[in-house]
Amino acid sequence: MELLDRIDATSATPKYLQVVNAVIADIEAGILKVGERVPSINETSEMYYLSRDTIEKAYRVLRKKGVISSVKGKGCYISKTFCADKIRVLLLFNKLSAYKKAVYYSILNTLGEDAVVDLHIHHFDGKLCENLIKESVGKYNYYVIMPHFTSNVEAATQIINTIPQEKLVLLDKNIESYKGNCAAVYQDFERDVRNALHSGKDLLSKYNKFVLVYPKDVAYPIEIVKGFRHFCREISMEHSVVKCVHEEPLAKGTAYIVLEESDLANMIEEARAKGLTLGKDVGLISYNDTPLKKILDDGITVISTDHERMGETAAYLMKHKLREKIHNPFTLIRRNSL
Repeated sequence: MELLDRIDATSATPKYLQVVNAVIADIEAGILKVGERVPSINETSEMYYLSRDTIEKAYRVLRKKGVISSVKGKGCYISKTFCADKIRVLLLFNKLSAYKKAVYYSILNTLGEDAVVDLHIHHFDGKLCENLIKESVGKYNYYVIMPHFTSNVEAATQIINTIPQEKLVLLDKNIESYKGNCAAVYQDFERDVRNALHSGKDLLSKYNKFVLVYPKDVAYPIEIVKGFRHFCREISMEHSVVKCVHEEPLAKGTAYIVLEESDLANMIEEARAKGLTLGKDVGLISYNDTPLKKILDDGITVISTDHERMGETAAYLMKHKLREKIHNPFTLIRRNSL
């Protein structure tokens, strides 16, 4: 194991995890063979000038992952149960929410035991995304990235362009400036919102005004606003976009779209307090479906992509080594709140 040249003292990744990644990479590259003995903790520590504690932690993780196993009196060996042929996937999500979890678990379930999936969150920060990718170069078969960034966008764009095209999967959002031939499962937010609202035009026709609550402190694609305004102009409907529910008090004859769950709860609470019936006096549409919205207040109408389908499609592309760009379904689901 030539570890020394792969241990970066300046990296945010702890040294013991760098050792873990290096061992797994050597197995996948065929440098280390199944059944082969690996140096002891003391031998590795002395050989590569790393602390015994670092190597001990690394070996503990490798045992837990089933990469190495100990034989009493003989040392550690590459485990026969470890499969180096598994697909290794790095998921880089912008945030962790109920919807992102649905995508994540759908990918896990579809790939099954044929894959090892590591999830990290870049929090809309292109620089953090850049660092995460730099630290993982060569360690994964696929890099699945949700490219939603509000800061350091250029850093993210540049590092994404360095990923081999056949290893990159763009998820949830396409990057129009990306010229490579990579896989993608994406939403077209402006077109999707516009088309979904058109499919419910008959329900919206009984309202005089349409309001979108687009929160200022939460990063949602601005294309949602564009799609909303496009639809309202096409049907000549009075409309407005507000930053919070308190800017536009609940009024009879008005329909609302809310993106945040907290705004949804506030709207329902205010309707009850004013004696207004959802779907009759006021209309209410929520963004992104959840099981709870099917039964909440006799059913909340939603506009939503199919998150499970997104994960399944991404996993299918990886399993079959395909580089297609697939638009994920987005629909209006009719329930009693509209």
